[in-house]
Amino acid sequence: MLHRIVDFSVRDVRFPTSAEQHGSDAMHTDPDYSAAYVVITTDSKVQGFGLTFTLGKGTDIVVCAVKALSGLVIGKFLQDIVGDFRGFYRLLSSDSQMRWLGPEKGVIHLATAAVLNAVWDLWARTEGKPLWKLLVDMDPKQIVSCIDFRYITDALTEEEALDILMKAQEDKQHREEQMLKKGYPAYTTSCAWLGYTDEQLKQLCTDAFKSGWTKFKVKVGADIEDDKRRCGLIRHMIGPQNTLMIDANQRWDVSEAISWVSELSEFRPLWIEEPTSPDDILGHAAISKALGTLGIGVASGEQCQNRVMFKQFLQAAALQFVQIDSCRLGSVNENLAVILMAHKFRVPVCPHAGGVGLCELVQHLILFDYISVSADLHNRMCEYVDHLHEHFTCPAIIEKAHYMPPKNPGYSCEMLESSVVKHQYPDGEVWRKKIA
Repeated sequence: MLHRIVDFSVRDVRFPTSAEQHGSDAMHTDPDYSAAYVVITTDSKVQGFGLTFTLGKGTDIVVCAVKALSGLVIGKFLQDIVGDFRGFYRLLSSDSQMRWLGPEKGVIHLATAAVLNAVWDLWARTEGKPLWKLLVDMDPKQIVSCIDFRYITDALTEEEALDILMKAQEDKQHREEQMLKKGYPAYTTSCAWLGYTDEQLKQLCTDAFKSGWTKFKVKVGADIEDDKRRCGLIRHMIGPQNTLMIDANQRWDVSEAISWVSELSEFRPLWIEEPTSPDDILGHAAISKALGTLGIGVASGEQCQNRVMFKQFLQAAALQFVQIDSCRLGSVNENLAVILMAHKFRVPVCPHAGGVGLCELVQHLILFDYISVSADLHNRMCEYVDHLHEHFTCPAIIEKAHYMPPKNPGYSCEMLESSVVKHQYPDGEVWRKKIA
């Protein structure tokens, strides 16, 4: 059956998470987890759902950008899109006038991600498969055909990408069965947001530890003595054998990052995440070199603008952990490029998922990475935050601190309509009361 896209909607959906300091860090002290939420409808009545993540204010700007792209989508047949997915990606990202707002970065790229996420969801639904399974079952040549290699062939060619995928065919079925049985390892960020009190931190950490969590991330960067106390609390509670990571959310200059993290090295963090500006490739390289002597890696990527930035981070040995984001980059298409580049440069992918809907989305990408690309779980884990999953029709499932592979068709980002209506900004019930 052909599926012609006949309708397209986008809404501003916001959750008042700032009220309880959920998501708070050194740079984002009052986030309201939000989304530009897209629904595309076909003449066959099959729908696709997509979103891009924001922190509240400015979501209306992303919604405007999504609407500006809608004319490139309505009237298209799904089969024509996926038959030349590289071309469709370029159509959205390289419109001769709108690309001036990027290109391939900022608000226009967030909007592109929301649209493409909905298209991928639609495709998976029409095939009756969860997105990860759609990807895993694809012929390697078809995977490669979805990727725009423009600007990255000096780091990864189509031929190299195909070779990586072909080599990973061996034992692929075994890895898929392993994931279905045990799931993909996760770490938690939910215990130690910067705005939480020590009492909250200790209680949440205790509960998580009892539930089987062994990998914990702590927000740092506002005050060094406060960081030492909080990292000390966590390290004491989880013991020396478990994993601790720290995240500064771009707080420091380069020299300050090196000095600050050196003072926290006694707590043996596996990585420091976003120590400086997300655009400072050479700064990350300098920090990586300095902290490497302490056994501390550098992780970044949740605000890395596009595959070209990731290419340079990898070429400069500026990251020891690549953190892809399902909404910051241009959806699945661009994430495939980064996953393959990271494999070539032998850098583990540990996705960012701190935000509404990100856990639901990125679980599909990391399952694909393990089953069809890396075949490796060493120093690999996917972030999990325990917030707002109840608003999704197919929420992420965690068992024994592992993501269990979704089984429902699609990309897992369809929200409950009742939640969308209630939290739509500014007219939803939640926001009418707050504004009043």
